[in-house]
Amino acid sequence: MNDLPGIDDFELNDFFEHTPDLVCIANKEGYFKKVNAAVCQKLEYGIEEIYSHPISYFLFPDDLERTHQTRQNMLDGVALINFQNRYVTKSGKIIWLEWSSIYFPEKELVFAIAKDVTVKKTIELDIERKYSEFKGLATHFKHRIEKDRSFLAYELQEELAQLASVVIMDIDMIAITEKDLSQAAQKKLQHAAGIAGLLLKTIQRISFAVSPGMLKEFGLAETIKFTANEFRTLSGISCSVNIDFDEPMLSSEEKIDFFRVCQEALNNIMYHAKASEVNISLKHSPTEVFISISDNGKGFDDSLQQPQQHSGLASMKERATSINANLAIRSVPGEGTLIRLSLLR
Repeated sequence: MNDLPGIDDFELNDFFEHTPDLVCIANKEGYFKKVNAAVCQKLEYGIEEIYSHPISYFLFPDDLERTHQTRQNMLDGVALINFQNRYVTKSGKIIWLEWSSIYFPEKELVFAIAKDVTVKKTIELDIERKYSEFKGLATHFKHRIEKDRSFLAYELQEELAQLASVVIMDIDMIAITEKDLSQAAQKKLQHAAGIAGLLLKTIQRISFAVSPGMLKEFGLAETIKFTANEFRTLSGISCSVNIDFDEPMLSSEEKIDFFRVCQEALNNIMYHAKASEVNISLKHSPTEVFISISDNGKGFDDSLQQPQQHSGLASMKERATSINANLAIRSVPGEGTLIRLSLLR
């Protein structure tokens, strides 16, 4: 390669000439001024072709704007380290290069070294593609399940609850119209009316647990408050709610998952924790939305407990993963449990 005036300090030694890495010197205007043999081999262009075209000529079109901005930042003094972009070889192949560069303003020259990371990048992109496919499939199944839940809740509310209401009305009508019933029969009617009323409330409670319609209508905050009130009524356990939350910060899907995690945590507390006090917090900051459910129950050794050993914990983990959220479970025997689902914004 020919020597160029003004870049004597940048002479490539034998090591750089023979390294498989791409080593080059470029001017401020964006042309290669000196390259080692690896540059020509990778790009499949002769040395004169390399020098006669601007560097942007060899770039993959979709990476032009990003590369231009990154290069401008480097010229402004921002170090360029491990920057990846794509180049198109003379035969049309696309290769990924990872660059580390430094700009010498007194010479108005850029010294750069690149590695060919095409194989590594191809594997990474394939993994990302498969992950995206699996995540999409999981989301599809989750939406399908929620749709089936909504249908079941509708059937419970519109069919069974109405039938229970009719039974209550008929019992009341018998009590009003049939004055000659024995005292024993009247007691039976009163008992049947009480049972029918309890049945109606149970159907409504189950319908809400299966699919809380108010989540879409009134939002996550109000749904959590209602759930906490239901929990207090059913369990007799004190449950405080602290909410400082902006609804638009979560999508509809994310709200469902936040609710389901809270619901699962409360079910675990009701049936397993032997707690006397529960605290629910639903809050947000500029960078995070989180819900935490803590209790003062019997707890467990979280160093031994694995999510897969407990279907409730496993379900919470799966929901957190499906929305790229973090689920933290901290518990100490005799000191209760804290479950915290957080999502970065």
